[in-house]
Formats: sequence, structure tokens, C-alpha cells
Amino acid sequence: MTRFPRCLLSQPGLMPYELAWDWQRRELAARRENPDLEDLLILLEHPPVYTLGQGSSLEYLKFDLAQTSHLLYRTERGGEVTYHCPGQLVGYPILNLQHHQPDLHWYLRQLEEVMIRLLALYGLKGERIAGMTGIWVAGRKLAAIGIKVSRWITMHGFALNVCPDLSGFEQIVPCGLALPVGSMAEFLPEVNFAQVQRQVGDCFAEVFNLELVAETSHTTGSAPE
Repeated sequence: MTRFPRCLLSQPGLMPYELAWDWQRRELAARRENPDLEDLLILLEHPPVYTLGQGSSLEYLKFDLAQTSHLLYRTERGGEVTYHCPGQLVGYPILNLQHHQPDLHWYLRQLEEVMIRLLALYGLKGERIAGMTGIWVAGRKLAAIGIKVSRWITMHGFALNVCPDLSGFEQIVPCGLALPVGSMAEFLPEVNFAQVQRQVGDCFAEVFNLELVAETSHTTGSAPE
């Protein structure tokens, strides 16, 4: 029987973006210090928040930064502006690609494959669009991907719209693309978020040939110290 490398799985629930961001940076730094640390997959939700990629243009915002109550962070990930909110499943893999395949194109396609396999479980055909990153169903973008890699260690990751309130996307040009955003709930009104979260973990383990091991010490909605 093949034994796959372990990957810790942490599912803290609803967590403010800034806490999760700081958590990721500390996990990445720890693996730069000790490359043999186990991989980690964080699956969670965020309260409403907008994030910009490292080189994102403010022209994709439809609100005035000087007169808004919206939370907005500029991060070190790739990609343009996006929106996070409850009902959207966010995944932050902290992987050492030296233990997998040190190839960013390969890594992005693997994350897309996770989304494609998850959607297929529900009879939805997830599709790639040439020259773009993410997954679409019937012309609507259901999964966005934006990553940062340092010394082949990853942070940031993917966001899958399961059953969110999509109205927040109306305040931006999502990912800088004039293409519609959608959710699983638009196709499957009874979709269950907790079930999707479990299945995303399974699909991730399958695609990356990892054994997921539940990390139980950080489940209260705050980043570990």
C-alpha cells in the first residue's frame, strides 16, 4: 500500500482576513527556516473583505477609497482585486514545492484540477479558459486563484464560491475581467457548505498525493501564536 506524505489540515471557521494572512506568513517563514516541516492546508471563510494582488490596479475598484467602510488589503499574491465573504470557501495551501514539483505553472494547474474534481462530484463541468487562471462553469467564474511562492514555499491560494452573497462583487471588476462571477448555489440551491469543505480537502489530497491529517489545536477562529 502506497503511503503518501502527510499534510496537516486546519479548519478554523470564520476568520478575519488579516489574522489568516499573518498566520500564512508565519507558516511560510517557518518552512523557509525548516524545509522539512509538513505541508499545511488551511480551509476557512472570511468576513466581507476586498484584496488586491501585488500589482493590482485601483481602476478595478468601483468605490471611493476615501469614502468607504469596505475593508481592503493589498497583498503579495498575484492577480487583481477579488472579494471574500461567508459562503465562499477559501483554501490556503502552505506547500514546499521542492517536495512536489518546483514549477509554478504546474502548481496553478493542480489547484485548478482540485476545483474541477470537486465540481464534478456535483455534476458541474468546471472549465479552464486559455490564458487565464481559475475555473468557470457555464461561463461564470466559480473559483479564483492567486498565489505567492517564496523559495518554492506557497501561500495564498484559491477561493471557491459555494453559497456566498455575490453582491459584493458588484463593487469591483473581479480579477480585472469583464466576465460574470457565479456560485455553486446558483446551479445547486441546496448545496451544503460543510460537505463541500470536506470534499475539497479530499480532492486536494488526491491531486497532490497527500495524506490529510486533521490539525485540531487551532479551530476557534483565531490564528495560532
